[in-house]
Amino acid sequence: MALSASFLIRQGLRCGRIIQASNAAMVVQLRRLHDNKAVLPRLPVPALEDTLEKYLKTVKPLVTDEEFAVTEEIVKKFSAPDAIGATLQKKLLERARNTENWLSDWWLNAAYLDCRGPVVVWSSPGLVFPLQEFKTLDDQLNFAAKVISGTLDYKTMVDQKTVPLDRMGKDILDMSQYFKILGTCRIPGVTRDTIRFYGQEPNLPKHIVVAHNNHFFKIDVYGKDGKALNVKQLVHQLRNVVERSTHPTIPVGILTTQNRNVWGKAYKQLRKDKTNRASIDEIQRCIFLVALDGPIVNPTGNIMTDAALNCVHGNGPQGYAGNRWYDKTIQFIVGKKGAVGLTYEHTPAEGPPVANLMDHIMDYIISGRDVSDEKKNGSQPPAEELSRPHRLMFNVGADIKQDIEDAKVALESLVGDLEMTCFKFSEFGKNFIKSQKLSPDSFLQMAIQLAFYRIHHEPGAHYESASTRKFLYGRTETIRSCSVESVNFAKAMLNKETPNAEKVAALRAAIEAHKSYAKHAVNAHGVDRHLLGLKLAAIEAGMDVPTLFMDVGYLRSSHMRLSTSQVPARCDAFMCFGPLVPDGYGCCYNPRDDAVFFGTSAFNSSPETDSATFREALEQSLRDMQNILLQDGLKAKL
Repeated sequence: MALSASFLIRQGLRCGRIIQASNAAMVVQLRRLHDNKAVLPRLPVPALEDTLEKYLKTVKPLVTDEEFAVTEEIVKKFSAPDAIGATLQKKLLERARNTENWLSDWWLNAAYLDCRGPVVVWSSPGLVFPLQEFKTLDDQLNFAAKVISGTLDYKTMVDQKTVPLDRMGKDILDMSQYFKILGTCRIPGVTRDTIRFYGQEPNLPKHIVVAHNNHFFKIDVYGKDGKALNVKQLVHQLRNVVERSTHPTIPVGILTTQNRNVWGKAYKQLRKDKTNRASIDEIQRCIFLVALDGPIVNPTGNIMTDAALNCVHGNGPQGYAGNRWYDKTIQFIVGKKGAVGLTYEHTPAEGPPVANLMDHIMDYIISGRDVSDEKKNGSQPPAEELSRPHRLMFNVGADIKQDIEDAKVALESLVGDLEMTCFKFSEFGKNFIKSQKLSPDSFLQMAIQLAFYRIHHEPGAHYESASTRKFLYGRTETIRSCSVESVNFAKAMLNKETPNAEKVAALRAAIEAHKSYAKHAVNAHGVDRHLLGLKLAAIEAGMDVPTLFMDVGYLRSSHMRLSTSQVPARCDAFMCFGPLVPDGYGCCYNPRDDAVFFGTSAFNSSPETDSATFREALEQSLRDMQNILLQDGLKAKL
């Protein structure tokens, strides 16, 4: 009921109608439900023995019998009543009593702000929108203006707390991430970064920043009357930006691709200049950034892959990496020929809120609500404009020029190492999987497991992101998709002597094992976050890191050679990211009714991995899994 109320209320506001009392009551209820503290439970601390029991099960398929025996003994000693495990568990329980979420601050630092590698490739995902076809500059600018207008429309919903609530079954999910993606920026530090939520500060930002040919321009997107600029006005502003930046300038933005310690030092130097400091402040405070790019540089021949690479790293110094500010949470990319998407800095949010923003933008564009013709019903009247775009200037001395050159060299290496294969698997999608009474996500996870085993003839530790947003300020837990059952399934599928019925039974057993672990994970009873908490509790107390965390069982089961995530969207789009480890794969997917969109990645520097080979193995695995189910169904009918 709250969802439909939100929609009705938004429509009523747009059309200038008076909201009826019943709908007003609904929006009050919706806003109350947005107050997470009023409705959501706190993140629990799992029982130590339960976590360690699950942990041993996930380690078993990845180690030898001899190694497993050692791991078992270490776990036994760790979990003894008077051992360090019990001491650390008490510390976690005490922390949970005294904080709203015992993990959230630790997680922000451990997963993001303390990480000193580049955000590009290693952290920030790309999200490829449904690909467009632009024939003229007008086409490109019109689409960019509609993206801006749609995002501002979404921002109104966020500000008014009328964004439809996310749910998992009957459970309402934490919505705090939605309020952190617009107006947010990561700030580099020499040893640890920080994050600023300008959209939650008293002096709210009223502008965006547009990048073109490495120039940055501030555009006020609200008029003096408080109205958002309409599409026609935005196109005018964007054209002004393009006309005033016809030639590339020094790519200051490429500094944001660097190792965070290196960028932190350069940042301090850059801000010593008053002009630079003012420009940086405007970029950091803006609601979001829009990058207007030229045509794809160094095309691969696969337009999906080209768009993905451009979203992830801008195709490096020779491409558009200088036409970015990678510290901004939301950065839209609109290419000259129709490659459209965004890259987002991962610290404040997971994929679903960002994908939902994209879905809203695409719905907004398709609906025609963005049309600036005032004679057309539902059009947006013009706002009273404030000013023309303001160029953000940088004074670049010799030291910063050298920092930029160093950043180019480092990024060139990173760009050369990452390779991606993105594709649409069109032979079936969610509908077929559901027709077999199977979980689509678990089915796809087992296909990924089978593909890895097909290539490497061994199982690989496998990360899938699970949302813990059923809890206040919840983020993620790891679904450890590699299991004894998944290995048995892979072996059965690749053995020509195994009867079809046994393959189907092995598939169903593997899917049930995955579903069971996933259920534990979304209820905050997985393995990885609890173990991380125990480790961080030891470090915070000045204790030695327990032997458990140096054991081969922990190291191998935490070396996630498969980093995967389902990011569903209502449109034909997909998210993509780099692998977690040098010898691993990244694999993100958007399951649709009759197809699945995949973004896969690997590193060229690893002789063991190749994303094109992974695609072939994954597609073959999906076909084989469909075939055994169809044969089994045919046999049942006979």
